[in-house]
Amino acid sequence: MSEKKDTLGVLKRLSGYLWQRKGWMSLAIAMTLTGNILQLWIPRYAGKAIDAIGLLDGVDFHLVAEMCMYMFICVIVSSVLSYATQMMLVRISADITRQMRKELFDHLLTLPVSFFDRHQAGDVISRISYDIDTINTSLSSDLTTAVTSLITVVGSFVMMLRISGRLCLVFVITTPLIIFLTRHRAAKVRPLFSRRSKKLGELNGYAEEMLSGHRTIKAYGRQETFIQRFDDKNNEAVDAYYEADYQGSIVGPMVGLVNNISLAFISGMGGFLFMAGSISVGDISSFIMYSRRFSGPISGMAELMAELQSAMSAARRVFAMIDEPSEKADDIDAVVLDKAKGYVGFDNVQFGYEEGKQIIHDLTLHADPGKMIAIVGPTGAGKTTIINMLMRFYDPWSGTITVDDTDVMHATRDSLRLQFSMVLQDTWLFSGSIYENVAYGRDNVTKEEVKQACKAVDIDDFIMSLKDGYDTILSDEGVNISKGQKQLLTIARAMLSESKMLILDEATSNVDSNTEQKIQKAMKQLCKGKTTFIIAHRLSTIKEADQILVLQKGRVIERGTHESLLEAKGFYASLFGAQWEN
Repeated sequence: MSEKKDTLGVLKRLSGYLWQRKGWMSLAIAMTLTGNILQLWIPRYAGKAIDAIGLLDGVDFHLVAEMCMYMFICVIVSSVLSYATQMMLVRISADITRQMRKELFDHLLTLPVSFFDRHQAGDVISRISYDIDTINTSLSSDLTTAVTSLITVVGSFVMMLRISGRLCLVFVITTPLIIFLTRHRAAKVRPLFSRRSKKLGELNGYAEEMLSGHRTIKAYGRQETFIQRFDDKNNEAVDAYYEADYQGSIVGPMVGLVNNISLAFISGMGGFLFMAGSISVGDISSFIMYSRRFSGPISGMAELMAELQSAMSAARRVFAMIDEPSEKADDIDAVVLDKAKGYVGFDNVQFGYEEGKQIIHDLTLHADPGKMIAIVGPTGAGKTTIINMLMRFYDPWSGTITVDDTDVMHATRDSLRLQFSMVLQDTWLFSGSIYENVAYGRDNVTKEEVKQACKAVDIDDFIMSLKDGYDTILSDEGVNISKGQKQLLTIARAMLSESKMLILDEATSNVDSNTEQKIQKAMKQLCKGKTTFIIAHRLSTIKEADQILVLQKGRVIERGTHESLLEAKGFYASLFGAQWEN
């Protein structure tokens, strides 16, 4: 798509938001038009007052007073209309911002997991916050400036033509020159503002990564290294800002110079015309004031164009995310899974995240209801990938995955995912009460049920020791409790789930040995009657698994029970022996 078509497309989409509020926009434009017309009469009245003062037979005080009164009325009414218009546009732009942010956030929830694997969280947040705020600023101020400038330029030129067509010849030379300068600079700064938005997104993404890993950074004493990397990212963002603003601001002084030259020509030509008796002093004064009004918006066009370019770049980034394809829609005849029994099967499954880079090779696995399947192997072997396919975060290249003899490719994603409860290595808690966090996965859960689940994982005593008990508000991501306590809460949440299938991804990795033993006891109760998939590095936690799959480079190299694998003295036995020695 050409740059021009892309710009027109963005403008069309932005205008669509304005069109939805066409009633208020029409009223705002009408008030702007009225206010600017009143402003345009002020120089004319000022010119007449000057001529009244300079009359040969004396000053016409009545006419001067009348012109001053008219000017006063025009100033007051136009100011009131300008204020009302500005407030209305601020409200409209805030409403559009709310709508855009909601559309973007709602769309984010429909995107596949692969999107978030490719994009930094900081960049996504930058688009939701900074980029939409930039658009909001442009809509609330730049839109008013653009409409006002257009009316002022056209109206001032018409009034100048009425006063003296010969003086207007000056603008035949200066106006095309100004237009050329403005368009030339606009083409140059457009990519600079796009780069500015991109670099800010990268900076935010890096900052988010550092903040989330600040404990690790401190633990390894790598502050200086990350500070240097941040400085590099920060310098790149600052340089991008400087280059965009510098190149965007150059045209202002250039246009100002041309306008000042035109004003000098107007004053000189006006003086000759006055001496020739072709124009009065008042008309010259009015013409000069109109010329300032005419050239003022054109001079300000440089700054306006820079701000519009920034808003356009921000809008492109926002619309690019809104246009990201949602997760593939379910088939029309997709089956809705309900109360699955827990039969799970993988048959000859092949998969890779990127074309040509296969990760899972010919995976075959069958699990009966209530059985526990453990998946072990070195980092990068493909353990979590199996879970990703089971939940349909990613679909296999070939082969079939079934739940209760239903191919998951022919089942609705929502109904499939509701058949599982999950406890992940990376815990997730939101800002809310402990009760709300534990009850999150099920509707209409009583506090007594939450309390029983917390007792099962031995965290009830800790909760009751808090001032507000189960009504204690957790701060962002639960940072006011320990990692082990977070994990216990997520395990309690899973215990409340009515699903018949359970996924445990390193569920005990963040707790000490004593807490782990308590959790293991609770896990037996949690897993009872559920088909359970466990991803584990601590092999001591999966001794009672009905089947253990040993993965290496995406292939199942061993399978069996804990005892049979130890007897085989293969890869699993060596892993277990290494952990036992440690």
